[in-house]
Amino acid sequence: MDSEQIIRTPEVMRNAIISLAVESWRFGRVFDRLMQKLDAGEQNRYRNQYHWFLKKVEEALEQAELRIVNIEGHPFDPGLAATALNLEDFGADDVLIVDQMLEPIIMGKDELVRTGTVILRKVKL
Repeated sequence: MDSEQIIRTPEVMRNAIISLAVESWRFGRVFDRLMQKLDAGEQNRYRNQYHWFLKKVEEALEQAELRIVNIEGHPFDPGLAATALNLEDFGADDVLIVDQMLEPIIMGKDELVRTGTVILRKVKL
């Protein structure tokens, strides 16, 4: 056995769950794009397996009193718990929505745990 002792504090364990949740969310985005390339029969089979996986991730997050928040399609507000990577591309009077989430927002029971990362799009009026 290695002489280094591994410390598993509740904070370390919670951070590991958060990291796993973010990476599973990212994987889901890639998986969705891949699914569009399959025929309908294969899509259904793999989609069911993927939904089962998502359910398990959500159950694990719930046990840790965490949840993923996706704000795609919502109006952008500077007070959102997300960093907009392309905010400087728009004017102060532009009406913006969250076009794409690159990383989800992670919420705890009563607090923000991790901010998300988003790409914005101007609303055409």
